[in-house]
Amino acid sequence: MQRVDVVIPCYNYAHFLEECVGSVLSQAGVDVRVLILDDCSPDNTPEVGMALASRDKRVTYRRHTANKGHIATYNGGIEWAGGDLFLLLSADDYLLPGALGRASELMRNHPHVGFTFGNALIAEPGGVSKRVDPLGDNYVPPMQVLSGPQFIRLSGANNLVPTPTAVVRTTLQKQVGGYHMELPHAGDMEMWLRLASHAGVGYINEDQAVYRRHASNMSLQYYGQSILPDLRQRKQAFDILFRQGAESLRKDERLRRFLTRDLGKEALRLAGMAFNNFDVPTAAAIQRFALEVSPEVRNSLPWIKLVCKQTIGPKYWCALNSIGRRVAG
Repeated sequence: MQRVDVVIPCYNYAHFLEECVGSVLSQAGVDVRVLILDDCSPDNTPEVGMALASRDKRVTYRRHTANKGHIATYNGGIEWAGGDLFLLLSADDYLLPGALGRASELMRNHPHVGFTFGNALIAEPGGVSKRVDPLGDNYVPPMQVLSGPQFIRLSGANNLVPTPTAVVRTTLQKQVGGYHMELPHAGDMEMWLRLASHAGVGYINEDQAVYRRHASNMSLQYYGQSILPDLRQRKQAFDILFRQGAESLRKDERLRRFLTRDLGKEALRLAGMAFNNFDVPTAAAIQRFALEVSPEVRNSLPWIKLVCKQTIGPKYWCALNSIGRRVAG
């Protein structure tokens, strides 16, 4: 059996920790080790973590003497890993049965695959859940292997991978290094792109993990002043990719143009969201960013639509939109 080292970063998630660890230890067909990395939580994480380690020799508990933040914690977990495969699993998420076995089987059958990912369920407050299908609703075989460039184009300006489903070949993870401290929001996206520049990517069309959405991690549909910093970090992720990715990818100007164009389109979408929330200055700032990264967006339909909305103003646009919805209804 392949050994899978699972690092569980934990900060103030003692109440989720036992379910998370249990979901890893119950995985069949793989030899698992678990490292709970407590980032100096002020709750009872030490008691829960040490109890879990005392009950199962496969579990190790470590605690930072001071809070280091999630990026430093992730990188500490990468340094610890030594198995065949590696997974970062937040303490408030958990794996579904068979997840690691499926990932292990795909990577054993396809040695050129650097990491795998799959579908995830999002558990909403109140017990409601929905599925995240990264490759959409079209028919996809149970397992699929993508080349690195194929994956990068599919991702575009967004993070395609549900993080708790991402199982990485440890040797590749050590080769490409850890997460960048300057990308607290886009670090996951940048990592998947960096890994894909060196190896193929496996997709598992199964529910692999549950991402728990709750008050302390819930991202709102509109997130105001953090939109532009997030977009700038995505741009940084592309810059890092073409500076530090595989040599063959650094010279791919067509791919670079594709990614910046997609980022420009995504920026215009978010600018429209800001405008609809009556945040006109933020919408204008994001619009300028879109033009900065991809001047050709000026000729696109989303740009023209946004300019029309800006011309009539948010109040009248909202009224017109409301009338349009009533007529359509």
